[in-house]
Amino acid sequence: MASLFHPLCGSNLDSLLKLLLANQPVALNRCPQVALALAVALARWPFSTAERILFDRSQRQAAPMPAPIFIVGYWRSGTTHLHNLMAQAQQFGYITPLATGLPWDILGIVRALEPLLEQALPQDRYVDNVAVTPSSPQEDSIPLATMGAESYYHGLYFPKQFEAYFRRDVFQAGNEADLEQWRRLHCYLLRKVSIHQGQRTLLVKNPVYTGYVRHLRQLWPTAKFIHIYRNPYRVFLSARHYFTRLLPELALQSYGNLPGDLPIEPLILESYPYLLQALKTDSADLPPHQFAELRFEDLQANPIHQLKTLFEQLELPDFQVARPRFERYLAELQDYRQNHYALDAETIAKVETHWYPYIQQGGYSLTD
Repeated sequence: MASLFHPLCGSNLDSLLKLLLANQPVALNRCPQVALALAVALARWPFSTAERILFDRSQRQAAPMPAPIFIVGYWRSGTTHLHNLMAQAQQFGYITPLATGLPWDILGIVRALEPLLEQALPQDRYVDNVAVTPSSPQEDSIPLATMGAESYYHGLYFPKQFEAYFRRDVFQAGNEADLEQWRRLHCYLLRKVSIHQGQRTLLVKNPVYTGYVRHLRQLWPTAKFIHIYRNPYRVFLSARHYFTRLLPELALQSYGNLPGDLPIEPLILESYPYLLQALKTDSADLPPHQFAELRFEDLQANPIHQLKTLFEQLELPDFQVARPRFERYLAELQDYRQNHYALDAETIAKVETHWYPYIQQGGYSLTD
């Protein structure tokens, strides 16, 4: 059974009403989630409004925030593991679960009610066994979707428009106004998170940003990028599981029988080469201290060595200071078990037909 608390509980009334009006009808069994989201948005309205006014005033004289470090890579390529691992270093900040759920209230309600709100966090991320704690770093897709930026998450909330939302976000198939809205909200969110995290350099993880490097470079010219990649056979299986597993939790509309009634598999097969080619083009002229690539399997096999190499290439500070925290976190993962999926002949043929150049380029095989 899906949680009564939907991510849209963190929206403001204006964005929430626009989204609901553009995506009618809501399934009857999801009306309680929608009603609660509207009630929470209304109850938060005076606090969110006050925070926005105070924050906007404070930004007039504020110094620029440090350029973020962006972790990119296709869904299920190891971005979460790398994000969680690097976030152990105290010199980095990140988006917390509560900031993800209440992006308009990061500096007010979130701080004031943190102990109470933490009790509502899920135990894991629904799609895998990765624990969610009050200090678990999160990507910015959900808060941006909550704030009103075009997002593939809107397709998970309203699956009747799943493909349209996915293409507008992942393939940037919207108009310039959509892109400008994302730029504005992206910068607004990260500036608030930067204050919340004590002005530390932010680690930002988002698979969609694999195709957004050119836009991010315009906003953050000195930003650093880390691309993590993984065996494409495993990526396909895990990405398919990711989207099909999230839908029952997040969908506010009925969506038929998976996977046939939604184009999940075709969009995964199409978007993987699209995003990786966009990344290759957008990062071609970045110097080594701003762009690094990391093989997930190498990170698994020798994490401390790979992290040390990464810190050296990107000229990141204080590796030795952070090393004990990395080692302690890795020791805590000893009992973690990844999801495993069977590869059948039909799936192998699909992946090889669409992604063979990337399989060959990475030197991958079915057994890796």
